Amino acid sequence: MLVIGPHISISKGFGKAAQTAVDIGANTFQFFSRNPRGGNAKEFDEKDIEKFQKIRKEYNFGPLLAHAPYTMNLGGSKDEVYEFGRKVIKEDIERMDSLGIEYMCFHPGSHVGGGIDFGIQRIVDALNETLTGEENITVLLETMSGKGTEIGFTFEQIKRIIDGVTHNEKLGVCLDTCHIFSAGYDIVNDLDGVLERFDNLIGLDRLKAIHLNDSLNSCGSHKDRHARIGEGQIGLDAIVRIINHDALKHLPFLLETPNELDGYAREIELLKSKYNG
Repeated sequence: MLVIGPHISISKGFGKAAQTAVDIGANTFQFFSRNPRGGNAKEFDEKDIEKFQKIRKEYNFGPLLAHAPYTMNLGGSKDEVYEFGRKVIKEDIERMDSLGIEYMCFHPGSHVGGGIDFGIQRIVDALNETLTGEENITVLLETMSGKGTEIGFTFEQIKRIIDGVTHNEKLGVCLDTCHIFSAGYDIVNDLDGVLERFDNLIGLDRLKAIHLNDSLNSCGSHKDRHARIGEGQIGLDAIVRIINHDALKHLPFLLETPNELDGYAREIELLKSKYNG
């Protein structure tokens, strides 16, 4: 069974988001762990959470993915930004874990001029202060495109972060197809080679989720511009190979394409029709 769904807002509650997923043919979804542009996290509503858990169980949802807010940057040198990021990731891991959410992903960060080595160490330090080894949730480092001073656009950088964390059994990777393509990994013409490189450096057992997006820009452009499935430089044929690849087809696929709900519904229907799992 293809486990697939889009990013859905939880502004009207988890239960509403879960029902929306069902209505458009999804069996998983991604959501922001808190306001993506702000810092506040809403208190959970007990009745809403009960509805959410009921729908999730009734419709046999696959793993769900919480996404940390964009305002979080663990790789920079500004102390106030770093402290905010440390606070958010600690709180949100605990909050998402209490709901039984399987995965929480975050953008590793941007060094903002401090350099890759400095940024990686800051990320490692924050994760070491946060992860206790007692969590049920797995925290995922998202692969990035390499725009600006982003960290995490090479598999080597992701590996360095993982290797530096004491309780790295609680870490995994969320592979974003647009991002790695833009970072220079040619998943159109050499998907097997890219996955072999990932396996050799990080291990495919660390790969827990896929952000399934087409890319407006070419391979190696280092630009983060998502496109609808089949409407970008990756193309439908390559995306179909990804969802049917033996090393990937069991994973949850999360759409972050520029769509409204009806567009997501069409993409989900299309990809289900192309799935051979």
